[in-house]
Amino acid sequence: MMQKLVHFLFAALSYGIASMAMVFINKAILMQYSHSMTLLTLQQLATAALIHFCRRSGYTKARGLDMTTAKKLLPVSLFYNANVAFALASLKGVKIPMYIAIKRLTPLAVLIAGCFSGKGRPTAQVTLSVILTAAGVIIAALGDFSFDLFGYSMALTSVFFQTMYLVLVEKSGAEDGLSSIEIMFYNSFLSLPFLLFLIIATGEFPNSFSILFAKSNSLYFLVILILSLVMGIVLNFTMFLCTIVNSALTTTIVGVLKGVGSTTLGFVVLGGVQVHALNVTGLAINTAGGVWYSYAKYQQKKNKPPGLEFDVEAHRK
Repeated sequence: MMQKLVHFLFAALSYGIASMAMVFINKAILMQYSHSMTLLTLQQLATAALIHFCRRSGYTKARGLDMTTAKKLLPVSLFYNANVAFALASLKGVKIPMYIAIKRLTPLAVLIAGCFSGKGRPTAQVTLSVILTAAGVIIAALGDFSFDLFGYSMALTSVFFQTMYLVLVEKSGAEDGLSSIEIMFYNSFLSLPFLLFLIIATGEFPNSFSILFAKSNSLYFLVILILSLVMGIVLNFTMFLCTIVNSALTTTIVGVLKGVGSTTLGFVVLGGVQVHALNVTGLAINTAGGVWYSYAKYQQKKNKPPGLEFDVEAHRK
């Protein structure tokens, strides 16, 4: 029993720390290297290569590729990478507290998507909490003097793709029977052709690699690049592990606490934000909506029979 508890706590804590750290690491490297699609491609390539090496060397018992599973996971992988790509693009111009606030709109988008797909109506608490979260974003945006239209558009597009990704995972049950490492490998492997096509189509290649080699002379850049690649692997592993191991209550609370911590640090780290009454009030309302959403999900969890319940917060990057 004690060993299980430690396993649950480790999965939740590691996901929370990795998720919070990844936002700041990505922001730091994008301030030095603006080619976000190339960065994502390198992260996925490093993940696939490491897992393949570990599997061939016997360090992991992860199964090899299965075409039936790959076909099932392909749409999920495409939407996942679209979500991350637009999230990275938004971080170029959006301050971290506002980025986190916008990403908290995902439950609202999932709620709306659920209504259109014929799912049961959410509880009044869930509905009101996500509306409060959205209102907080609008108020905070009015007080954001560094407002970047492109960055906000990229963040909102990321929310759309994340919603599609979540709906697909929930509908297909794509994670059933797969370990966290196997899900990571499928996701990374299936992502590579899509991402390679994008970096060519968007014109990032080959200039992005020329800049990458030129900047590799800087020790600071090399350190944050390696951190970005390593943390990309760690984040994906802990995210899938937390989803498989923990309950909806745990993953939801971890997501909210991570958001609160990141928002607070974001006011002073990597450029911070210009403090304004509207900005602070909006972010406070947005965070309160996130906490209320956690409480509402907890109430739902108590009233449902035991079993795996899909949760938005467990998949937020």
